[in-house]
Amino acid sequence: MAHRSRFALPAPLRLAVLLLLVAFLATGCRKSKEDAEEGMPVDQLYQKAHTQMEKGNWSGAEATFKRLVAQYPYGAYTEQALMETAYAQFKAGKHEDAVSTIDRFIRTYPTHRNIAYFYYLRGLANSNRDAVFLQRVWSLDPARRDLASPQQAYDDFARVTQRYPNSRYAADARQRMVELRNMFARHELDTALYYMRRGAWLSAVGRANYILETYPQSEFQNDAVAVLVTAYRELGNTTLADDAVRVLRLNDPQHPALSGDWPDYPWAIRRLNPFAGEKSPTGQRNAERQ
Repeated sequence: MAHRSRFALPAPLRLAVLLLLVAFLATGCRKSKEDAEEGMPVDQLYQKAHTQMEKGNWSGAEATFKRLVAQYPYGAYTEQALMETAYAQFKAGKHEDAVSTIDRFIRTYPTHRNIAYFYYLRGLANSNRDAVFLQRVWSLDPARRDLASPQQAYDDFARVTQRYPNSRYAADARQRMVELRNMFARHELDTALYYMRRGAWLSAVGRANYILETYPQSEFQNDAVAVLVTAYRELGNTTLADDAVRVLRLNDPQHPALSGDWPDYPWAIRRLNPFAGEKSPTGQRNAERQ
C-alpha cells in the first residue's frame, strides 16, 4: 500500500493552490510584458503592433496601440495608432469599442484626410453591433432586431456618399445603403404580417403603404402590394383590392398571392413571410436571405 505523507494537502486545497499559482504566473508575465514596453520608442511600439495585426492578433495589436497612445499622446504615430486601434477592434468583433474609438478620433481630428474612412468604418461597426450574438444565440434575421444601430450605420454610409462622393469608400457605402434599406423594408413587412395574423387589416394596410412610400424599389415592394391585396379583400374594399392585384400582376406576375398558393407558416421567428415561395422571384430571395 502506498504511503501517504502526513504533509500532503487535501485535493480541494491542492486545486486552490494550483489556481492561485497559475493566476500569479499570468499576472507576472503580463506585468513583465508591460515593463518591457514601458519607455519603448514610439516607432518600435508601432511596428510591434503593426506586426501583431499582420499576424491576425487583433487583441494584442489593440493593447499595444493603446499603450502607444498612452505613452505618446501627441504626434503622427498617435493619429495612426488611433486609426489602427479602431480597425483592430472591428476585426476582433469589439464593435462597441470600435465605435467609441472612432467617435473619439472624429472629435479630435474632424478635418483629418482619412475622415471618410472613419465614417465608413463606423458604418461597418454599427451594421454589426449585436448581430453576431443574436444570430448565434437566437438565429434571428437582422431585420428582426432593434434597428437603432443599423439606422446609425445607414446615416454613416449616407454621410460618406454625400460628403465624400469621390472617396474610395463611396461605391461600397452606396451598396450597403441599399442592403440596409431592404432590411428596413423587411422589418416593416414582418410587422404588417403580424397585423394580418391578428386580423388588424387597417394596420396591415398602413404598414404596406409605408413600405411602398418609404422604401420604393426595395426587394419587398411586391410583397407589400400582396399585403394590400389581402387586407383590402378582408375589409371588403374590392376596388382597392383589384387595383392592388393589377399592380402586382404587372410587376410580379408569378407572385403566389395571385394564385392563392401561400404557404401557411406558423407564427415563429424564422417564418414570418407567407409570400416566400419558389414561384415568386421576390419570395425566392426572401428564402435565400433566411
